Amino acid sequence: MNKQTLTLCAFLPFAASAAKFSVTSKPFGKVDGKPVALYTLTNESGAKVSITNYGGTVTSIIVPDKDGKMGDVVLGFDTVAEYVEKSPYFGCITGRYANRIAKGKFTLDGKEYSVATNNDPNHLHGGLKGFDKQIWKARVGNMGDNPNLTLTYTSPDGEEGYPGTLNNSVTYTWTQDNALRIRYKSTTDKPTILNLTNHSYFNLAGEGSETNLQHRIKINAEHYNPIDATSIPTGIAPVEGTPFDFRKSTQIGKRIDEENEQLKNGIGYDHNFILKEADDGKMVTAAVVTEPTSGRILTVRTTEPGIQFYTGNFLDDLKGKGGKNYAHRSAFCLESQTFPDSPNQKEFPSPVLRPGETYSQITIYHLGLKKNLKKKKSQTQTERKK
Repeated sequence: MNKQTLTLCAFLPFAASAAKFSVTSKPFGKVDGKPVALYTLTNESGAKVSITNYGGTVTSIIVPDKDGKMGDVVLGFDTVAEYVEKSPYFGCITGRYANRIAKGKFTLDGKEYSVATNNDPNHLHGGLKGFDKQIWKARVGNMGDNPNLTLTYTSPDGEEGYPGTLNNSVTYTWTQDNALRIRYKSTTDKPTILNLTNHSYFNLAGEGSETNLQHRIKINAEHYNPIDATSIPTGIAPVEGTPFDFRKSTQIGKRIDEENEQLKNGIGYDHNFILKEADDGKMVTAAVVTEPTSGRILTVRTTEPGIQFYTGNFLDDLKGKGGKNYAHRSAFCLESQTFPDSPNQKEFPSPVLRPGETYSQITIYHLGLKKNLKKKKSQTQTERKK
Protein backbone atom coordinates (compact mmCIF):
# COMPACT_ATOMS: atom_id res chain seq x y z
CA MET A 1 0.00 0.00 0.00
CA ASN A 2 1.45 3.34 -1.00
CA LYS A 3 1.16 6.37 1.19
CA GLN A 4 -1.74 8.53 0.06
CA THR A 5 -2.54 12.13 0.84
CA LEU A 6 -5.86 13.79 0.21
CA THR A 7 -6.03 17.51 0.87
CA LEU A 8 -9.47 19.08 0.98
CA CYS A 9 -10.33 22.78 1.07
CA ALA A 10 -13.54 24.63 1.83
CA PHE A 11 -14.40 28.29 1.52
CA LEU A 12 -16.06 29.79 4.55
CA PRO A 13 -18.76 32.46 4.05
CA PHE A 14 -17.43 36.00 4.49
CA ALA A 15 -13.89 34.67 5.05
CA ALA A 16 -10.92 36.29 3.37
CA SER A 17 -9.21 32.98 2.72
CA ALA A 18 -9.96 29.29 2.49
CA ALA A 19 -9.96 27.08 5.54
CA LYS A 20 -7.47 24.29 4.83
CA PHE A 21 -7.55 20.81 6.24
CA SER A 22 -6.27 17.42 5.22
CA VAL A 23 -6.84 13.71 5.45
CA THR A 24 -3.76 11.53 4.99
CA SER A 25 -3.33 7.77 5.07
CA LYS A 26 -0.35 5.48 5.43
CA PRO A 27 0.26 1.75 5.97
CA PHE A 28 -0.06 0.61 9.58
CA GLY A 29 0.95 -3.03 9.24
CA LYS A 30 -1.07 -6.18 8.60
CA VAL A 31 -3.55 -8.28 10.58
CA ASP A 32 -4.08 -11.89 9.44
CA GLY A 33 -2.23 -11.00 6.26
CA LYS A 34 -4.57 -8.12 5.44
CA PRO A 35 -3.25 -4.56 5.17
CA VAL A 36 -4.32 -2.00 7.78
CA ALA A 37 -4.13 1.77 7.29
CA LEU A 38 -3.76 4.75 9.60
CA TYR A 39 -5.71 7.90 8.72
CA THR A 40 -4.91 11.35 10.08
CA LEU A 41 -7.45 14.20 10.02
CA THR A 42 -5.86 17.63 10.48
CA ASN A 43 -7.70 20.94 10.84
CA GLU A 44 -6.51 24.42 9.93
CA SER A 45 -4.84 25.03 13.30
CA GLY A 46 -2.73 21.88 13.00
CA ALA A 47 -4.62 19.92 15.67
CA LYS A 48 -5.23 16.36 14.51
CA VAL A 49 -6.68 12.95 15.21
CA SER A 50 -5.38 9.62 13.90
CA ILE A 51 -7.64 6.58 13.41
CA THR A 52 -6.88 3.10 12.10
CA ASN A 53 -9.42 0.95 10.28
CA TYR A 54 -8.40 -1.92 12.58
CA GLY A 55 -11.22 -1.74 15.10
CA GLY A 56 -11.99 1.88 14.25
CA THR A 57 -9.31 2.71 16.80
CA VAL A 58 -8.45 6.31 17.69
CA THR A 59 -4.67 6.10 18.10
CA SER A 60 -3.92 9.76 18.90
CA ILE A 61 -5.55 13.15 19.45
CA ILE A 62 -3.04 15.99 19.30
CA VAL A 63 -4.27 19.35 20.60
CA PRO A 64 -2.71 22.47 22.19
CA ASP A 65 -2.33 23.17 25.90
CA LYS A 66 -2.74 26.59 27.52
CA ASP A 67 0.70 27.64 26.24
CA GLY A 68 -0.03 26.54 22.69
CA LYS A 69 2.15 23.43 22.93
CA MET A 70 0.71 20.45 21.06
CA GLY A 71 0.35 17.19 22.93
CA ASP A 72 -1.27 13.77 22.54
CA VAL A 73 -4.10 13.19 25.03
CA VAL A 74 -5.05 9.54 24.39
CA LEU A 75 -3.20 6.32 25.15
CA GLY A 76 -2.20 3.96 22.36
CA PHE A 77 0.54 2.10 20.53
CA ASP A 78 2.91 2.75 17.63
CA THR A 79 2.04 -0.37 15.62
CA VAL A 80 -1.07 -2.38 14.82
CA ALA A 81 0.73 -5.50 16.07
CA GLU A 82 0.73 -4.05 19.59
CA TYR A 83 -3.01 -3.39 19.40
CA VAL A 84 -3.53 -7.03 18.41
CA GLU A 85 -1.23 -8.38 21.12
CA LYS A 86 -1.94 -6.33 24.22
CA SER A 87 -4.50 -3.56 23.87
CA PRO A 88 -6.97 -3.12 26.77
CA TYR A 89 -9.48 -1.73 24.23
CA PHE A 90 -7.48 1.48 23.64
CA GLY A 91 -9.53 3.89 21.49
CA CYS A 92 -11.59 1.27 19.67
CA ILE A 93 -15.20 0.66 18.66
CA THR A 94 -16.61 -1.87 21.12
CA GLY A 95 -19.50 -4.03 19.98
CA ARG A 96 -21.77 -5.64 19.15
CA TYR A 97 -22.50 -5.04 22.80
CA ALA A 98 -20.22 -2.66 24.68
CA ASN A 99 -19.79 -3.37 28.39
CA ARG A 100 -21.10 -6.53 30.06
CA ILE A 101 -23.85 -9.10 29.60
CA ALA A 102 -24.37 -11.24 32.70
CA LYS A 103 -23.13 -14.81 32.36
CA GLY A 104 -23.01 -14.42 28.57
CA LYS A 105 -26.72 -15.07 28.10
CA PHE A 106 -29.75 -13.07 26.99
CA THR A 107 -33.26 -13.84 25.75
CA LEU A 108 -34.79 -12.13 22.73
CA ASP A 109 -38.33 -12.82 21.54
CA GLY A 110 -38.45 -15.98 23.67
CA LYS A 111 -35.18 -17.45 22.39
CA GLU A 112 -32.08 -17.68 24.56
CA TYR A 113 -28.71 -16.76 23.07
CA SER A 114 -25.25 -17.52 24.43
CA VAL A 115 -22.22 -15.33 23.82
CA ALA A 116 -18.61 -15.65 24.95
CA THR A 117 -17.80 -15.25 28.65
CA ASN A 118 -14.54 -13.46 27.93
CA ASN A 119 -14.68 -11.52 31.21
CA ASP A 120 -15.42 -14.48 33.45
CA PRO A 121 -18.21 -15.08 34.27
CA ASN A 122 -19.61 -12.40 31.93
CA HIS A 123 -19.54 -11.28 28.31
CA LEU A 124 -17.57 -8.09 27.61
CA HIS A 125 -17.32 -5.68 24.66
CA GLY A 126 -18.60 -8.02 21.95
CA GLY A 127 -16.69 -11.18 22.80
CA LEU A 128 -13.53 -12.90 21.66
CA LYS A 129 -13.41 -11.10 18.31
CA GLY A 130 -15.64 -8.07 18.60
CA PHE A 131 -15.78 -4.98 16.42
CA ASP A 132 -12.51 -3.80 17.96
CA LYS A 133 -10.68 -6.68 16.24
CA GLN A 134 -12.20 -6.35 12.77
CA ILE A 135 -10.76 -4.57 9.74
CA TRP A 136 -13.27 -1.97 8.58
CA LYS A 137 -13.62 -0.50 5.08
CA ALA A 138 -12.62 3.17 4.98
CA ARG A 139 -13.75 6.19 2.99
CA VAL A 140 -12.41 9.72 3.49
CA GLY A 141 -14.41 12.89 2.93
CA ASN A 142 -15.51 16.08 4.60
CA MET A 143 -18.47 17.79 6.22
CA GLY A 144 -18.16 21.40 5.11
CA ASP A 145 -14.74 22.56 6.28
CA ASN A 146 -14.30 19.56 8.58
CA PRO A 147 -12.46 16.41 7.42
CA ASN A 148 -13.99 13.03 8.16
CA LEU A 149 -13.48 9.30 7.89
CA THR A 150 -16.32 6.80 7.45
CA LEU A 151 -15.73 3.15 8.39
CA THR A 152 -18.13 0.34 7.47
CA TYR A 153 -18.34 -3.28 8.56
CA THR A 154 -20.95 -5.99 7.99
CA SER A 155 -21.23 -8.40 10.90
CA PRO A 156 -22.66 -11.73 9.70
CA ASP A 157 -25.58 -13.49 11.32
CA GLY A 158 -24.32 -15.53 14.28
CA GLU A 159 -20.99 -13.72 14.64
CA GLU A 160 -19.90 -14.06 18.29
CA GLY A 161 -23.31 -15.63 18.96
CA TYR A 162 -25.40 -12.58 18.04
CA PRO A 163 -28.43 -12.94 15.73
CA GLY A 164 -28.89 -11.00 12.50
CA THR A 165 -26.67 -9.66 9.73
CA LEU A 166 -25.74 -6.20 10.97
CA ASN A 167 -24.61 -3.40 8.64
CA ASN A 168 -22.57 -0.78 10.51
CA SER A 169 -21.28 2.67 9.63
CA VAL A 170 -19.18 4.86 11.92
CA THR A 171 -18.20 8.38 10.80
CA TYR A 172 -15.48 10.36 12.58
CA THR A 173 -15.52 14.10 11.89
CA TRP A 174 -12.70 16.35 13.16
CA THR A 175 -13.88 19.92 13.49
CA GLN A 176 -12.08 23.24 13.22
CA ASP A 177 -12.59 23.79 16.97
CA ASN A 178 -10.98 20.45 17.94
CA ALA A 179 -14.04 18.27 18.45
CA LEU A 180 -14.16 14.61 17.45
CA ARG A 181 -17.73 13.89 16.39
CA ILE A 182 -18.55 10.17 16.13
CA ARG A 183 -21.77 9.09 14.44
CA TYR A 184 -22.88 5.44 14.53
CA LYS A 185 -25.54 3.91 12.27
CA SER A 186 -26.60 0.26 12.02
CA THR A 187 -29.38 -1.83 10.46
CA THR A 188 -30.24 -5.51 10.84
CA ASP A 189 -32.17 -8.21 8.99
CA LYS A 190 -33.20 -10.01 12.21
CA PRO A 191 -34.04 -8.80 15.73
CA THR A 192 -30.78 -8.34 17.63
CA ILE A 193 -29.21 -6.32 20.43
CA LEU A 194 -26.73 -3.51 19.95
CA ASN A 195 -24.68 -1.12 22.07
CA LEU A 196 -21.72 0.68 20.46
CA THR A 197 -19.21 3.07 22.00
CA ASN A 198 -15.71 4.48 21.70
CA HIS A 199 -13.21 3.30 24.31
CA SER A 200 -10.55 6.03 24.27
CA TYR A 201 -8.33 6.38 27.34
CA PHE A 202 -7.71 10.09 28.06
CA ASN A 203 -5.10 11.96 30.03
CA LEU A 204 -5.40 15.69 29.37
CA ALA A 205 -1.91 16.33 30.78
CA GLY A 206 -0.63 14.14 27.94
CA GLU A 207 -0.46 10.40 27.40
CA GLY A 208 2.30 8.91 29.50
CA SER A 209 1.57 11.20 32.45
CA GLU A 210 1.77 9.31 35.72
CA THR A 211 -1.77 9.80 37.03
CA ASN A 212 -5.30 10.95 36.24
CA LEU A 213 -6.14 11.79 39.84
CA GLN A 214 -5.52 15.55 39.47
CA HIS A 215 -8.20 15.86 36.79
CA ARG A 216 -11.50 17.38 37.85
CA ILE A 217 -14.70 15.84 36.51
CA LYS A 218 -18.33 16.87 36.44
CA ILE A 219 -20.90 14.26 35.37
CA ASN A 220 -24.46 15.25 34.51
CA ALA A 221 -26.08 12.45 36.51
CA GLU A 222 -28.21 12.18 39.64
CA HIS A 223 -28.23 8.37 39.52
CA TYR A 224 -25.83 5.57 38.69
CA ASN A 225 -25.82 1.78 38.46
CA PRO A 226 -24.34 0.03 41.51
CA ILE A 227 -22.66 -3.24 40.56
CA ASP A 228 -22.09 -6.68 42.04
CA ALA A 229 -18.70 -8.35 42.54
CA THR A 230 -18.54 -9.21 38.81
CA SER A 231 -19.42 -5.65 37.66
CA ILE A 232 -23.03 -6.43 36.67
CA PRO A 233 -25.56 -3.69 37.61
CA THR A 234 -27.81 -4.45 40.55
CA GLY A 235 -30.25 -1.59 39.95
CA ILE A 236 -30.35 2.22 40.04
CA ALA A 237 -29.25 4.37 42.98
CA PRO A 238 -28.88 8.11 43.71
CA VAL A 239 -25.39 9.59 43.66
CA GLU A 240 -26.17 11.97 46.52
CA GLY A 241 -24.16 11.24 49.65
CA THR A 242 -21.87 8.79 47.84
CA PRO A 243 -18.41 8.92 46.22
CA PHE A 244 -20.31 8.88 42.91
CA ASP A 245 -21.65 12.41 43.26
CA PHE A 246 -19.91 14.36 40.51
CA ARG A 247 -22.71 16.87 39.97
CA LYS A 248 -20.13 19.50 40.92
CA SER A 249 -16.62 19.46 39.50
CA THR A 250 -14.55 17.18 41.75
CA GLN A 251 -11.04 15.79 41.62
CA ILE A 252 -11.04 12.21 40.38
CA GLY A 253 -8.73 11.26 43.23
CA LYS A 254 -10.68 12.94 46.02
CA ARG A 255 -12.77 9.91 47.02
CA ILE A 256 -11.43 7.11 44.84
CA ASP A 257 -9.70 5.34 47.75
CA GLU A 258 -12.60 5.56 50.19
CA GLU A 259 -13.60 2.33 51.89
CA ASN A 260 -16.71 1.73 49.84
CA GLU A 261 -18.06 -1.58 48.60
CA GLN A 262 -18.86 -0.05 45.19
CA LEU A 263 -15.28 1.12 44.78
CA LYS A 264 -14.19 -2.40 45.74
CA ASN A 265 -12.18 -0.86 48.57
CA GLY A 266 -9.86 1.23 46.48
CA ILE A 267 -9.90 -0.35 43.01
CA GLY A 268 -11.69 2.68 41.55
CA TYR A 269 -14.56 3.80 39.35
CA ASP A 270 -15.97 1.57 36.60
CA HIS A 271 -19.67 2.43 36.63
CA ASN A 272 -22.46 3.60 34.38
CA PHE A 273 -23.96 7.01 35.14
CA ILE A 274 -27.54 7.72 34.10
CA LEU A 275 -27.54 11.01 32.26
CA LYS A 276 -29.94 13.70 33.38
CA GLU A 277 -32.41 14.91 30.74
CA ALA A 278 -31.33 12.22 28.26
CA ASP A 279 -34.45 11.26 26.35
CA ASP A 280 -35.01 9.54 23.00
CA GLY A 281 -31.87 10.66 21.24
CA LYS A 282 -31.66 14.16 22.71
CA MET A 283 -28.09 15.51 22.72
CA VAL A 284 -26.96 16.30 26.27
CA THR A 285 -23.70 17.23 27.97
CA ALA A 286 -22.60 14.08 29.74
CA ALA A 287 -19.35 15.15 31.38
CA VAL A 288 -16.79 17.94 31.60
CA VAL A 289 -13.20 17.18 32.61
CA THR A 290 -10.50 19.77 33.32
CA GLU A 291 -6.79 19.33 33.94
CA PRO A 292 -5.02 22.12 35.87
CA THR A 293 -1.46 21.97 34.53
CA SER A 294 -2.29 21.85 30.81
CA GLY A 295 -5.45 23.96 30.98
CA ARG A 296 -7.14 21.46 28.67
CA ILE A 297 -10.83 20.74 29.06
CA LEU A 298 -12.75 17.78 27.65
CA THR A 299 -16.49 18.13 27.11
CA VAL A 300 -18.43 15.00 26.20
CA ARG A 301 -21.87 15.31 24.59
CA THR A 302 -23.99 12.38 23.54
CA THR A 303 -27.42 11.15 22.48
CA GLU A 304 -27.02 8.03 24.64
CA PRO A 305 -28.78 7.55 28.01
CA GLY A 306 -25.67 6.58 29.97
CA ILE A 307 -21.92 7.00 30.22
CA GLN A 308 -19.38 4.62 31.74
CA PHE A 309 -16.72 6.34 33.84
CA TYR A 310 -13.62 4.16 34.17
CA THR A 311 -10.43 5.27 35.89
CA GLY A 312 -7.81 2.95 34.38
CA ASN A 313 -7.92 0.67 37.41
CA PHE A 314 -6.32 -2.24 35.59
CA LEU A 315 -3.58 -0.41 33.72
CA ASP A 316 -0.32 -1.82 35.03
CA ASP A 317 2.96 -0.48 33.63
CA LEU A 318 1.94 -1.12 30.03
CA LYS A 319 4.40 0.20 27.43
CA GLY A 320 2.70 2.53 24.96
CA LYS A 321 3.62 5.03 22.26
CA GLY A 322 7.30 5.89 22.20
CA GLY A 323 7.95 3.39 24.99
CA LYS A 324 6.04 5.52 27.51
CA ASN A 325 4.85 3.79 30.64
CA TYR A 326 1.08 3.64 31.13
CA ALA A 327 0.71 3.16 34.86
CA HIS A 328 -2.21 2.30 37.14
CA ARG A 329 -4.83 5.12 36.96
CA SER A 330 -2.88 7.06 34.36
CA ALA A 331 -5.96 7.60 32.15
CA PHE A 332 -9.74 7.61 32.25
CA CYS A 333 -12.53 6.56 29.88
CA LEU A 334 -15.94 8.11 29.25
CA GLU A 335 -17.94 5.61 27.20
CA SER A 336 -21.38 6.72 26.00
CA GLN A 337 -23.80 3.79 25.96
CA THR A 338 -27.05 2.19 26.86
CA PHE A 339 -26.78 0.55 30.30
CA PRO A 340 -24.66 -2.56 31.01
CA ASP A 341 -26.62 -5.84 30.95
CA SER A 342 -29.69 -4.08 29.50
CA PRO A 343 -30.76 -7.24 27.61
CA ASN A 344 -31.42 -8.89 30.98
CA GLN A 345 -32.84 -5.94 32.93
CA LYS A 346 -36.27 -4.78 31.76
CA GLU A 347 -36.16 -1.51 33.72
CA PHE A 348 -33.13 -0.40 31.68
CA PRO A 349 -33.33 1.20 28.21
CA SER A 350 -33.93 -1.45 25.54
CA PRO A 351 -30.93 -2.36 23.36
CA VAL A 352 -33.10 -4.25 20.85
CA LEU A 353 -32.80 -3.36 17.15
CA ARG A 354 -35.34 -4.79 14.70
CA PRO A 355 -35.53 -4.99 10.91
CA GLY A 356 -36.71 -1.69 9.43
CA GLU A 357 -35.22 0.31 12.32
CA THR A 358 -31.94 2.23 12.32
CA TYR A 359 -29.63 2.35 15.31
CA SER A 360 -28.27 5.89 15.42
CA GLN A 361 -26.23 7.70 18.02
CA ILE A 362 -23.80 10.60 18.14
CA THR A 363 -21.06 11.27 20.68
CA ILE A 364 -18.80 14.33 20.60
CA TYR A 365 -15.46 14.70 22.41
CA HIS A 366 -14.53 18.38 22.38
CA LEU A 367 -11.00 19.35 23.41
CA GLY A 368 -10.86 22.98 24.51
CA LEU A 369 -8.94 25.19 26.89
CA LYS A 370 -9.98 26.45 30.28
CA LYS A 371 -10.31 30.21 30.36
CA ASN A 372 -7.78 32.14 32.41
CA LEU A 373 -10.21 33.65 34.89
CA LYS A 374 -7.55 35.67 36.73
CA LYS A 375 -6.42 37.31 33.52
CA LYS A 376 -10.00 38.00 32.53
CA LYS A 377 -10.73 39.54 35.94
CA SER A 378 -7.60 41.71 35.74
CA GLN A 379 -8.55 42.95 32.27
CA THR A 380 -12.07 43.80 33.48
CA GLN A 381 -10.71 45.80 36.40
CA THR A 382 -8.35 47.71 34.08
CA GLU A 383 -11.22 48.53 31.73
CA ARG A 384 -13.30 49.82 34.66
CA LYS A 385 -10.47 52.15 35.75
CA LYS A 386 -10.37 53.58 32.24
